Amino acid sequence: MQDLQMFLANIWYFLLGLVLVLYVVLDGFDLGVGMLSLFARDERSRGIMMASLGYIWDANETWLVILGGMLFGAFPLAYGVMLQAFYLPLLLMIFGLIFRGMAFGFRENADNKRPWNVAFGLGSLLSTLAQGLILGGFISGIPMHGRSYAGHVWDWLTPFSLLVAAGAVFGYALLGAAYLIIKTEGEIQKLNYRYAKIAASLMLLAAAGISIWTPLRHAYVAERWFVWPNFFYIALLPAGAFCSFLMLMRSLQKRQERAPFFWSLGIFLFSFTGLAVSLYPYIIPTTVTLGEAAASPKTLVFMLTGIGMLIPLMLGYNAYQYAVFRGKVREEQGYPSGS
Repeated sequence: MQDLQMFLANIWYFLLGLVLVLYVVLDGFDLGVGMLSLFARDERSRGIMMASLGYIWDANETWLVILGGMLFGAFPLAYGVMLQAFYLPLLLMIFGLIFRGMAFGFRENADNKRPWNVAFGLGSLLSTLAQGLILGGFISGIPMHGRSYAGHVWDWLTPFSLLVAAGAVFGYALLGAAYLIIKTEGEIQKLNYRYAKIAASLMLLAAAGISIWTPLRHAYVAERWFVWPNFFYIALLPAGAFCSFLMLMRSLQKRQERAPFFWSLGIFLFSFTGLAVSLYPYIIPTTVTLGEAAASPKTLVFMLTGIGMLIPLMLGYNAYQYAVFRGKVREEQGYPSGS
């Protein structure tokens, strides 16, 4: 029974990582476009940027809901502890998403669009910063006593979590710029080639800092990465991320349209795989392992049936959306509020 539970817990660890990457990539470029809209040169440009997201943004956010439900069902102990540890940044993230959603709902018909422009941009920035702070606090580790949270309200706010938050801002801005390169043309597209180069360079610096800092914080991470022969295999992940970065910069220099987005995806995929390998077998770093936090085998098997149907359906729906609304956004268009 113990072996079965650990086997199922490993499957759910993989599925959680998969859904997390899907959320980060899909809603990441949404949030990136929102942050970049703060730098739009005029109302027309900002309108085109928002219109590029109009039919897809709410579906992309659904992955966050699925992620929370999966964590609650598969690892209830981890869900409860994380909720206590990160309730302030979680509230900030929710407020940011609400402001962003309101901007979509009210901006189109507003006489004065400026407040909704600000809400859209700052809501996106607030949500991104909050997600980075949560991730940074999570990687740092969560203090526990027995099966209960033993930390303080502000434990998540550290220099390391601020570095991760900065990396999240630069990473999402890169995804947003790469997406706008595909969806726009002319002056807006030209600006986003420049924004993508800047964001990618800053993200590389942040990622390097995180990669150095993490093994210094956790001895077991350093042992996993720097002990032979582990180093030979695991080093392929940062090497893949760096090669993706070089190919990204090359594609931006050549003014390619679709390649920058896909090379950006490569950077995120290699980076998150490296994070998952580094933290395993902990679901809460240094304190709770997958086996200790996992639900009963019956629960895990039952949930697998549901999630096995839900993930393909969601992926199919996302693919259908992108196929239907492919092509350039040349003028500001009406878009649904998502309500």
